[in-house]
Amino acid sequence: MAKKHLAVFLDRDGTIVEDRGYIRHPSEIIFYPESFSALNMLQEHFLLFIITNQSGISKGLTTESEVQQVNNYVIEILKKEGITIRDIFSCPHKTEDNCACKKPKPYFINKAVESYDLNPAESFILGDHPSDVLCGINAGVQPIYLLTGHGIKHRHELTEEVTICSNILEAAYYITGK
Repeated sequence: MAKKHLAVFLDRDGTIVEDRGYIRHPSEIIFYPESFSALNMLQEHFLLFIITNQSGISKGLTTESEVQQVNNYVIEILKKEGITIRDIFSCPHKTEDNCACKKPKPYFINKAVESYDLNPAESFILGDHPSDVLCGINAGVQPIYLLTGHGIKHRHELTEEVTICSNILEAAYYITGK
């Protein structure tokens, strides 16, 4: 039996790129400088995925097309840096929609586990919201809470014991043991 792949699931805004509200255009994207080295380090051992809540779509503040364009840009820039994102999952709903896919629900992680033959128990999720932590816990993935983006602001809302790192690079060192 083939060994299952390990994965790191990444929130987009506040984790890889600066959280600038409802991003509508690629020109608004600002990567954290440490994102490239962190993701290059992680992809040596893990498949990389992005899971992003984009409630601006259902709130009428962005469109699916705009979010898709921004996501494509993020993937394109990362690819130029030698980083492969295996898949990007984007929830267009607001909390009130009570959808199946918005974090903290594990829908997209479960979908990736099935589609890419992943081992969730030895995989990670990185994000700057308590919903990222709960998504990981709900999917049986190890969460790491980042203090970038909204991390510091929402830290007091964490209800679980969780590893906390200052940014994505510190998390990459933690995960890889480097």
